[in-house]
Formats: sequence, C-alpha cells, structure tokens
Amino acid sequence: MEKLLAYLNSLQKAPRQRFVERCNTSEAYLRKAISKGQRLGESLCIKVDRESGGAVRCEDLRPDVDWAYLRDAPLPQAMQEVAHG
Repeated sequence: MEKLLAYLNSLQKAPRQRFVERCNTSEAYLRKAISKGQRLGESLCIKVDRESGGAVRCEDLRPDVDWAYLRDAPLPQAMQEVAHG
C-alpha cells in the first residue's frame, strides 16, 4: 500500500482526481484503506494497476492473490477474437 500512497501523493490534484474517477473510487476511500491497512478488492487492484500505468501493481496491493497465474493465462477464445478484431 506504500506504493499506492506514494503514487497518490505524486499526482497533482486534477490528475489525481481523474485517476480515482477512472478507478471508480474516491481519493478518500483509497486513503482510508491505506491508513487502516484494508485489503482492496481484486477488481479495484486491477483498475489501480491499469490506470497507474503499472506504477502500482496488483502484486503491491494484494500479495495474497496469485496474480502471476492471471498474467500468464491465455485469453479465452472469445476475448482473443475481440482483441484482434
């Protein structure tokens, strides 16, 4: 969670607001979760990873989840077709 706090603190107000909006959360929620050592849901971890451009990775937020399995798993056929047009 230290990486998330550092990332939030590195952003100016407007970019920080856009970041939390793209994550479908609020800055207050993230800061409270950080201060209380709360576990973020997997979906939110993925959004933070994506929207931070990998600066804060899922593994940083939830080391208890086997993210390597998901990162290495091939996309289901239907998703491959969508991804490749």
